[in-house]
Parts: sequence; C-alpha cells; structure tokens
Amino acid sequence: MRKLYIVDSGVQYGADIRFLLQDAPIKHAVKAAGKLLTDSENNAFIYIMDDSEGYTYVQFPQTVWPLLADSLGAETEPILVWGDTEISLLHFREELSMLIFNIEGNHNYGSEFSAAVEQSFKEQLAIY
Repeated sequence: MRKLYIVDSGVQYGADIRFLLQDAPIKHAVKAAGKLLTDSENNAFIYIMDDSEGYTYVQFPQTVWPLLADSLGAETEPILVWGDTEISLLHFREELSMLIFNIEGNHNYGSEFSAAVEQSFKEQLAIY
C-alpha cells in the first residue's frame, strides 16, 4: 500500500537545505528512489521513496516551493529529515530541473499548475 507524507516545512543553513516531515517515520527502512513526479491536482511535486513494502510518496506542496527553487542552485541534494532519520534525496535537483523546464508553457499539466510553476521558478527558468 502506498503511503503519502507531506513536507510541512523546510530550513536552509547556508547551502544545506532540509525538508522536514512531522509525521512519525514508518517502521521499516526507506531509501530515496531518485524520481520526482508532479501532482497537478494538488499543486505539488511528489518524490518517490523505496521501502520494503513498495513505494512511499513524499509530497512537496506549493508552500515549500521557494526552498525547492533554492535547491536548484545548491551544490548538494536536499535532505529529508524524518524523525531521527536524514535521507539525501538522490537526483532531486536534476529531476526538478527537468520537470520545471518541461512544465514551462505546457498546459498539459493544467493551466493553474503551469502558471504556479512558472511564477515560483521564474528566476531558474530565466537562466536558461
């Protein structure tokens, strides 16, 4: 069974970006799968985690997108802090960059979602 956890906040210490989950961690091991998807209905990005029972989804709602944008300029991948566990989100920046450039001007994701992504990541989109 797939479980969804929602990132409710994040912090930045210099170049180190950490996203925080307040939910109690699941009892079995999870690891970063290196895949990021969109959830255009909820204006969110979803990072996939592998666990021993299948997949776990970590949702990044629009409230944390400013830190997502900052993560694109960081030298290291962001960290997911889940209870006492810290997980480096493998390929996060590469996946996010690919998605925002694909979403730009592409209303197949829905015009509201596309507009929100274009607004939130306008500095990153303007670089290229």
